[in-house]
Order: sequence, then structure tokens, then C-alpha cells
Amino acid sequence: MLKKLNSIRYMFIRSHLYGLVLNIFVLLSILLSIYVWFAPSWLHAGGVLFFIVLYTVVGFFMSLYAGFRSSGDMKQRLDYITTMITQLARGKFSSKIYFQEDDEIAGIGDELNTLGEKLQHQKESLLKLADEKGELARSAHKAATIEERQRLARDLHDAVSQQLFALTMMAQATEKIYDRHPEQAKEQLGEITQMALQAQTEMRALLLHLRPVHLSGEPLTEGLSSLIEELKQKCQIHFDLKIEEVEGLTETMEEQLFRIMQEALSNILRHANASEVKVEVSEAGEEVYLHVSDNGNGFDTEEKKGSKTSYGLKTMKERCEEIGGTYSLRSRKGEGTHIDLRVPIQVRMKEEEA
Repeated sequence: MLKKLNSIRYMFIRSHLYGLVLNIFVLLSILLSIYVWFAPSWLHAGGVLFFIVLYTVVGFFMSLYAGFRSSGDMKQRLDYITTMITQLARGKFSSKIYFQEDDEIAGIGDELNTLGEKLQHQKESLLKLADEKGELARSAHKAATIEERQRLARDLHDAVSQQLFALTMMAQATEKIYDRHPEQAKEQLGEITQMALQAQTEMRALLLHLRPVHLSGEPLTEGLSSLIEELKQKCQIHFDLKIEEVEGLTETMEEQLFRIMQEALSNILRHANASEVKVEVSEAGEEVYLHVSDNGNGFDTEEKKGSKTSYGLKTMKERCEEIGGTYSLRSRKGEGTHIDLRVPIQVRMKEEEA
């Protein structure tokens, strides 16, 4: 009820009633002044009272009528504006509103029409950008897929394919000398066994790259544990694990760290010839600390910088820096390789500040 009394129509009626009251006070003042100064015979209390009552009754009904009539057009135009705003809020930016009058309300209508046109243009631009973004994402995914296939094909040709070819040649040679030189054939069989194991390890490392790169909703620690358990069953490598629960990492950070660990383990399988691997994941203050090391062949880090085999190491460093972390690599020939990552837990820091 109170809300209805505050409507534009009742505001007009109240303004007319306020004018009526003001007029009554003015008339009373005039009549009082005439009575005091001139004291005419026709001016007496009963006549004044009758005039004021009659004026008040007539003025009251006239105020109601004038308020309704004068507010009708204003209310209708405001309703049009309200409807226009509702249409814009619902996304119907092509809606228009026009007034024949040339006043402030008509100006508001023109501004709303201009706003609708701008919103329509922005909507079309956003749709166009969304289509372009989707096309770019598909192109990027396709390019990444092609690049990964080419890399795997190159690795298969450079490593496994050549090893299998050498195995074939040695097997044929062993078959020919087996009757005449059994001892030499036995030595060659041992070499064939070692080459077959090396080819098998190389193939497992390549298959490790074909694993899904997403954690599928699993935390980083669970994804790493599952990956290492799988490697334990397929490789003759002892894994020393120290994996703690880490909270505060975003999904993007977890996936990037998982990819880094995946690349590091793949490099160990393919190049290190290691028998022991240590993996550590822990939380140190406002950082997550990851460590991977092996007791394998190791390498000269200066020599690796310009070689093609350093691509995986460069990728790990870039992924770490993308999420604001620091990457450290230590290795020497015959002393294994050590990789340390430190990544700030930015999400938790922001929550604590808030």
C-alpha cells in the first residue's frame, strides 16, 4: 500500500493538494487583512467559513482530477522506459522507444536507444571473438597434435626403429655363426638381450608421453603416485618416494607440475640408465617443493644446452616459469641428475590476505 502511494500518479495528486492548502492559507490571509483594515459589513465569520469550506471541497476534487490527468501521460512514458530497460536486461538490444515530445524524458529514450545499439554491436563482436577463439583453440590443438606425432615418430625412428633394425641384423648374424662359433654366438645373444631391454625401456618412455596429460580431477600427489606405481610394475627401477599432501594449488598449476614430472621420468627411462630414482613432493611454507633425482649416467649441462636432446629440459623449465616457479638442474657425468622445483602457492596467499 505504501509503495502504491509513492507512485508517480499519487505524487502528482499530493503536489496539487499541497497547492490547494497553500491557496487556502493565502485566501485566509487576504480576508483577514481586509477585515482588519476596512471592516466591511458583508465580511463576517459565517461567510468566511462558508467560502473556505466550499473552496476546500471544490479544490480537493479538482486537485484529484488534475493530478490524475496530468500524471497519466508521464506515467505512460515512464512505463515505456521501464519496458525498454527490461528488454535490454533480457538481451533484446534491437528494441526501440520513441516519443513525440521534445523534453528530458524523450532525451532519456534516445539515450536508451543508443545504448541498445552499442550493446547489440558489442554482442555481435563478442560472438565473433568467441568463434575466432574457438577456431584458434582448434587450430592450436591440431598443431600441437601434429607436432607431438612428429616428435614421437622422430623418436621412434631415431631410437626404437634403429635398435630393432640392429637386433634383426645381429640375430641373423648369430644364426649363421651359431654352429661354427657357439661362444661368439652366446656373446652376441647377450648383446641382443641388452639391446632388446634398451628398446623396451625406450618404448615405455615413449608410451609415457602418450598418457593423458590431465589429472582427471585427481590431486597432484595422487596422480604422481599412480604414475610411479605403474612404472614400478614395468621397469626394473627402485623408486624412493616421499610424497606429501599439498593444498592450495590451482588446477593449472597441478597439471603443469604433473607434465614436468612426466617429462623428467621419461628422460630417466630413456637416457639415464638408472637403477634408483628419488621423488619428493612436499610443502615448505608458502611453496610447494618437488625433487627428482637418479643415480644414472648423468651428463654435462654445458654440452646439453646446444643439443636437440635438451628440448625436454627446456620445456620443463618453461612450464615451471609459467606458473611462477623456479627450476634448478644439476648433473655430472657418472653422478646422476637432480632436478628441483619450487612453486609459490599463490591461491592460499591471496586467501590469507583477504
